[in-house]
Amino acid sequence: MPLDGIVRMIGEWNTLRFDGRYFESFAVVCGDGIVGMVSLFEHTASTASLGAEIFDGERRKGYAAQALSALQTFAREKGFRILQDQIRADNAASIRLHEKLGFETDGYVYRNKKNQEIVLYWKAL
Repeated sequence: MPLDGIVRMIGEWNTLRFDGRYFESFAVVCGDGIVGMVSLFEHTASTASLGAEIFDGERRKGYAAQALSALQTFAREKGFRILQDQIRADNAASIRLHEKLGFETDGYVYRNKKNQEIVLYWKAL
């Protein structure tokens, strides 16, 4: 992305908006350090997507589960009723986590803009 596009994107994030829709990102903190991030993006008035990225070396410690659980509560308080996430079809750990958190899928494999195979997961709040 060109520099002016990055500057515009960060400016929108600071207003809690991206492409005219609500967007917010949060750090996942343990002790004095940041171990990852989660985000929430509005698709419609009732539907949002969430995402988590836990940094290498910090995975498999429960941070994603705790952060996504907290983010679900936050999303419900913001008025969202449905959450959605795109998961790479080869990401077994993320698939297990989402299923543990009560997300469901139709199992259909899609290709995203990056031509990666992904599976959509949804959860009613």
